[in-house]
Amino acid sequence: MTISEIKQGIADRKFTAQELIFSYLEKIEKEDGNINSFITVCREKALKQAAAIDKTAKDGGQLPELAGVPIAVKDNILVQGERCTAGSKILDNYIATYDAAVIRKLKACGAIIIGKANLDEFAMGSSGEYSAYGHTKNPLDSRLVPGGSSSGPAAALAAGFCAGALGSDTGGSIRQPASFCGLVGLKPSYGAVSRYGLISLASSLDQIGPLAKNVQDAETIFDAISGKDQQDSTSAASFATAPLETAKLKIGIPREYFADGLDQGVKAALEKAIKKLKEANCEFVEISLPHSRYGIACYQIILPAESSSNLARYDGIRYGVSQRTGNSLEDIYLSSREKGFGVEVKRRIMLGTYALSSGFYEAYYTRAQKVRRLIKDDFTKAFLEVDFIITPTSPTLPFRIGERQENPLAMYLSDLYTVSANLAGVPAISIPCYNVGKLSVGLQIIGRPFREKEIFSLAKLFEKIK
Repeated sequence: MTISEIKQGIADRKFTAQELIFSYLEKIEKEDGNINSFITVCREKALKQAAAIDKTAKDGGQLPELAGVPIAVKDNILVQGERCTAGSKILDNYIATYDAAVIRKLKACGAIIIGKANLDEFAMGSSGEYSAYGHTKNPLDSRLVPGGSSSGPAAALAAGFCAGALGSDTGGSIRQPASFCGLVGLKPSYGAVSRYGLISLASSLDQIGPLAKNVQDAETIFDAISGKDQQDSTSAASFATAPLETAKLKIGIPREYFADGLDQGVKAALEKAIKKLKEANCEFVEISLPHSRYGIACYQIILPAESSSNLARYDGIRYGVSQRTGNSLEDIYLSSREKGFGVEVKRRIMLGTYALSSGFYEAYYTRAQKVRRLIKDDFTKAFLEVDFIITPTSPTLPFRIGERQENPLAMYLSDLYTVSANLAGVPAISIPCYNVGKLSVGLQIIGRPFREKEIFSLAKLFEKIK
């Protein structure tokens, strides 16, 4: 059921919130052993929240927008009283002492947090294979990856274990799993959603956003979690709330995104989508985002640099599981990190520390920030000419589990078409396009900063005509 159908069903007494949540919990218990989408299932609290909603409905009270809707939450977003591991053994025993801003808002809207979903460790990954709690499988084909790092929320939603989900997107970690699992996934503008209570990876890139089965559900969740938060100084006070009003939408196709390396099945699906939008009176023009070719290189300097700084706190003393071996403080630091961090986290910490070292700071980190500005300027110039930009979400279809683990570069290239939106801070959504066999292809729509409503309007148009 959609979010509106759940709300209406509870309001009309077709079923109770407790019956609904119990059915989802039963499905998780029976089937998630094969998917591994959850690290923690919040069974008792979910049923307790459902009972409170049923009491409101029975008493004739006004039901909030997300009343009874089961939501899976990526396990790097804090939910008070629940374990929050960030997919890492170093946080294996951490219990959140407060709710993240987005969780506080969801609870106020009546949403039920059904579980904490699996992810690549500290959100570092593009496949869902780097969790300390085992890799997540794609419900469309269990031999394939679901995409990362929001592998768990996407897989849980695609498998029918929840009605909506929250992920975090640092370089494509909502949009890519949405593409691989046949879902809608939004990376909001930087600042549109509070990051308070999100375990940081790269603070200037991270953004929380919704995963949903259709565009309307994604918009409903976004409306609930977006807006200014006094506990996050980077959150925005206001942004556009109306869909784009124009007789003919002008859409840009960046030539750099349709070059060599794009899977032919993905390309064919995108061309079919463009043809459908042309028939719906959309005008397409070829544009250039010349510095997007440096997006991966720029991202792979900035992200490790910021993450090495953010992860310095996990030392076995201030935060994280402590391995008290040896006779010195340094021994505790080394053994705690050696046993607590996985291989991908260690790799990126080393890369980031190197980029920030005194001899290389100017050559790498400062230069990457200058290139980042050029990438942002490319988008600013493009949006003077067009209303939207359309690209593939991923250059390939979902790949096999284990296929790219020995080749980090090939794994990083999975984010080729998504990282630039994070570097520029612009909103982008992935929506299901057309299938290649039984596998979904994601269509990415990029819009102007804080114009999420405009993106939703075009996404709904495509959803209607495809």
